[in-house]
Amino acid sequence: MGKEKERGEKKMFVGSLSNCVAELKILLTALLFLCIIATAVQFLPPRFTFSPSDLRQCLSAISSSSSNSSGKLASPALPPPTDPPSPPPLAPPPPIQQQQKDQILEGGIIKRAFNPYGAAAYNFILMSAYRGGLNTFAVLGLASKPLHRFGHPTYQCEWVPNQTQEHQEMPQPTSTTAYKILPDWGYGRVYTVVVVNCTFPVAVGENGYGGQLLLHASTAGAGDRDLNVTDTIEALIEAPGSLNASLYESPAVPKYDYFYCGSSLYGDLSPERVREWIAYHVKFFGEKSHFVIHDAGGVHSGVLEVLKPWMEKGFVTLQDIREQERFDGYYHNQFLIVNDCLHRYRFMAKWMFFFDVDEYIYVPPKKTVKSVVDSLSEYSQFTIAQIPMSNKLCLSSDAGKAPRKWGFEKLVYRDVKRGIRRDRKYVVQPRNVFATGVHMSQNLAGKTTHKTENMIKYFHYHGTVAERHEPCRKMVNTTELTYDGRPYVLDTTLRDVAGSVKMFELKQIGSRLQRTHQ
Repeated sequence: MGKEKERGEKKMFVGSLSNCVAELKILLTALLFLCIIATAVQFLPPRFTFSPSDLRQCLSAISSSSSNSSGKLASPALPPPTDPPSPPPLAPPPPIQQQQKDQILEGGIIKRAFNPYGAAAYNFILMSAYRGGLNTFAVLGLASKPLHRFGHPTYQCEWVPNQTQEHQEMPQPTSTTAYKILPDWGYGRVYTVVVVNCTFPVAVGENGYGGQLLLHASTAGAGDRDLNVTDTIEALIEAPGSLNASLYESPAVPKYDYFYCGSSLYGDLSPERVREWIAYHVKFFGEKSHFVIHDAGGVHSGVLEVLKPWMEKGFVTLQDIREQERFDGYYHNQFLIVNDCLHRYRFMAKWMFFFDVDEYIYVPPKKTVKSVVDSLSEYSQFTIAQIPMSNKLCLSSDAGKAPRKWGFEKLVYRDVKRGIRRDRKYVVQPRNVFATGVHMSQNLAGKTTHKTENMIKYFHYHGTVAERHEPCRKMVNTTELTYDGRPYVLDTTLRDVAGSVKMFELKQIGSRLQRTHQ
């Protein structure tokens, strides 16, 4: 009996084992597969990794395969792939312009057709707009030069007051015909500078509710006599409560006595020359002065470092105007830039100076800048004569130490060639000026004088600020000489004040700029 029972259990075990053969095959296959993978991983480069999540994914796939093979239903380990999203519909192509065709007229005459496409220049490029009084505004921008040179474009100004529920009876929009000023003397290129004066017959916005100044710029058939294209431009938005009427009714004493409006700075400028120029003029004009520098690409990191101390002390404002390079105007659109400066700050200064960063304003020892402008207060504008200096000649005694000396300290030879018309720079009382230029304004109310040679001058070191190397090219030991066909004489006027300017800089901002390079 015992033997028969043992044989029966063996048969049951063999039968059970035979029933699980399929599952055992799959399990052994899976184990063999995992061993192969584990061996192969050891020979993979370090940049390849095999994470636990990857292993779980493999096991899940194997388990799913095993379940399916044994006839059991199971959910897939990964979701089925979805179809990629369909691309957005393409924009419809622009309508094809209907071309005019040549025509044969009576008598066999062929009438030719002309089909225009695109636009060569913008009608108007707005830079800024400023209120100049209770009834007047200035809008500044660029416009197509051929449009103004050969056509007669027009401008219309409209004041649209804000409408509020609290004030039902509000003034209606007011319009006026504007007049334009082209201050760049025909120097424009693709674009010319336009100062649009909007003067309304009555005060607008004086109730303090705010409003909009709209400029309607019309080509008046210029460019195409069959078309009068008008662009409406939102030139200025005046927020409610922002108008200070007293500024125009009884002007207060301006914040600054002297204000500098700089032209566009561009190129690889010398940080050392800019350092010397700003220190000299902050000392010259004094505490109640301010300088606006316009960066058209010339204020690189080195120049910015020498401006920062004076910006921190409130003497300098830096404006980034590089965007104007998109539009091809004269000399980096400098006429536009100085006109923007004029109108932006006209109520902040008594006198506004226009000159360059290689030029140094000077008054004789017995005079001050205050005594000079006070004596010329009856004039809205006066010009300043130029003293041209060599940008190459230096004293032999400075040999070996020239790099440590400032530019106006070592360049001491004055050009005395006669019979040459030299550029002048100028100063204005800004509230009397409607538009301005680079060398003087021709659009102002009041008188201009040029007889200032004995009161004020400017020394011009042409091109020195645009060079990053040592300016002394020739060392000489004489009081008179001729160089490159030009006569020069020794002039140490600014050299004599260099020491006091250096001490002033050290006192004002410390030694932080002592290691400035060319």
